Amino acid sequence: MKRITIIGTLILACSFSFGIEVKINNILDALDEQLSMKSDITAKVSVTQQKVSQGNKFMEMIYYRRDVDDAFLILMTAPEAEKGNGYLKIGDNFWMYRRNTRTFQHINRDESIAGTDANAEDFEKRKLSELYKPLLNKNNQETISEEKLGEIAVYKFNLVGAVKDVKYPSKTYWVRKDSYLPLKDQSFSLAGTLMNTSYYLKYTIVDSKYVCVKSMYIDEFEKGNKTVVEISGISTKKLEDSIFTKAYLENLSK
Repeated sequence: MKRITIIGTLILACSFSFGIEVKINNILDALDEQLSMKSDITAKVSVTQQKVSQGNKFMEMIYYRRDVDDAFLILMTAPEAEKGNGYLKIGDNFWMYRRNTRTFQHINRDESIAGTDANAEDFEKRKLSELYKPLLNKNNQETISEEKLGEIAVYKFNLVGAVKDVKYPSKTYWVRKDSYLPLKDQSFSLAGTLMNTSYYLKYTIVDSKYVCVKSMYIDEFEKGNKTVVEISGISTKKLEDSIFTKAYLENLSK
């Protein structure tokens, strides 16, 4: 068992033994600590998207992220129509590259990546505890409940955006009681409409951190649409700064 898991288990055991009330912010901090990679990352990302109006679509990409400034580069490798296209984010700048025209276009970070429901936020390192805070009831108290998700004991709680640029204004989370790992979340619009349900289906441990390597996203607004994301070939080897340049992306796509 990894050190991070042992620490988390001890914290939980102490909380139960002494009757300490579990706080949402403590869960968020533990969640961030377990999931936040503190190294450069290279990985293959496979996306299977099902849309009622378009049928099934399969995509693959290589994802590079530099830890020091959260810069990332994405190179599309499948399907053939997307092969060689890419995305590059450095600081506040986000570019889309198109191989057929050999041009870069500056785009907003909330724009779709390769026609999927993902945008720049989904590939960034930002911590959940920095993006969201507990939703308080009319008595100015947070609410957290104990439930079962299938056979697994979980905590369920509600969050609202702590910053303006969150993808969804509010979310509901179900996290395991024994490890605080997320199993499910639901995302809501400003009007309170359920937009998306996410399931975190499989985790692995890389450098003592948990990485969700299989997840499924259900579009609740357009019924019948769903996306499955799988991550493989994860490497934490330090990446050269030259990777995070337009020239490198253009050269990769040749």
